[in-house]
Amino acid sequence: MLAHKKILLGVCGGIAAYKAVEVVSRLRKCGAEVKVIMTEAATKFVTPLTFREMSAHPVTSSMWSEVTHHNVEHIALASWADAVLVAPATANIIAKLVHGLADDMLSTTLLATAAPIILCPAMNTNMYENNVTTENIIKARRLGMHVMEPGCGGMACGTTGKGRLPEPVEIVKELESFFAAKQSMQGVKVVVTAAGTREAIDPVRYIGNRSSGKMGYAIAGEAADRGAKVVLISGPALLPPPPGVDVINVETAQEMQDAMLLQYDGADIVIKAAAVADYRVKAVASQKIKKSGDSLILELVKNPDILKELGKRKKHQYLVGFAAETNDLIDNAKSKITAKNLDMIVANDVSLPGAGFNYDTNIVKFIYPDGQITSLDKLSKQEVAKKLLDEILARKNK
Repeated sequence: MLAHKKILLGVCGGIAAYKAVEVVSRLRKCGAEVKVIMTEAATKFVTPLTFREMSAHPVTSSMWSEVTHHNVEHIALASWADAVLVAPATANIIAKLVHGLADDMLSTTLLATAAPIILCPAMNTNMYENNVTTENIIKARRLGMHVMEPGCGGMACGTTGKGRLPEPVEIVKELESFFAAKQSMQGVKVVVTAAGTREAIDPVRYIGNRSSGKMGYAIAGEAADRGAKVVLISGPALLPPPPGVDVINVETAQEMQDAMLLQYDGADIVIKAAAVADYRVKAVASQKIKKSGDSLILELVKNPDILKELGKRKKHQYLVGFAAETNDLIDNAKSKITAKNLDMIVANDVSLPGAGFNYDTNIVKFIYPDGQITSLDKLSKQEVAKKLLDEILARKNK
């Protein structure tokens, strides 16, 4: 998987910088070409000469050093790479990256590259577990970066816990898996729905729900990263479109159904992560309803059940639904599998802290028609998306 790949390695200032030397060696043994950018702090732990000899390329550590390319160097390196690996990735570089700061060669190159970015955090346990760092890592994943979990154990500073840079052999395996995943869904069409729908009451007001769309957007982005052709049918959401995804914006349940049916026949995998309004107002007022009296009565009628309609029309598609519940999670989810002819349902109790609407994390169960259940602990929605697609591909390809 790494043969002929161009890997740009960013090395930050931490005691784990010495392990990055072995990373370079292992990558080259796998057939990859490696170039190295070091922060100024990293040069205090390992000399640029070491990385130059191991990589067989000049090492960049300053914005102001002699130019080794005919182009602007950080742009040349950013364009050259098939992937950018940052190991060790300090709390400082992660914070810079997710907030768009560019004040040295590495941070500038990271901001300029269109290549995938793989971060390997390494830092003191307290720094890693600090809420600021935790939020920055969540944001990095949400922005489409791949973040490797650090190891646990004793630190050079004397503390013990999570925050160790993974061993070089593990980092190289992670890169191999990353490139393998990038090819795992080529030629596959995936249709994802996300966010909530809105049903008008009058020109000003609507019936809606609290869905942010974060789960559906994470799934769409992950599928695109794996090489799939992805169509995201989204209700109103305050989220940037995932790179490489075709987005169809809708508002109502009927609009979502119409868009879905146009895409359905050509789809291989359909994941209905949207929170669709079950009812709409029977008669939408043409003018803003003025306040009068102590109550307002609205007559509601059922919206189309999009997932049930897809289940009826299912041929070759692998159909996945979501069940957001506040009680009787498993029973309610299982009944939906049968009633809607699903291949799988992702169930979550939205009353739990850290699960459901508007959170960056989720706690879910994968439930199948045969009654089998796979339970996941609280994970970022990006991690849930990865595990969901892994599960779908494993079962679909049986």
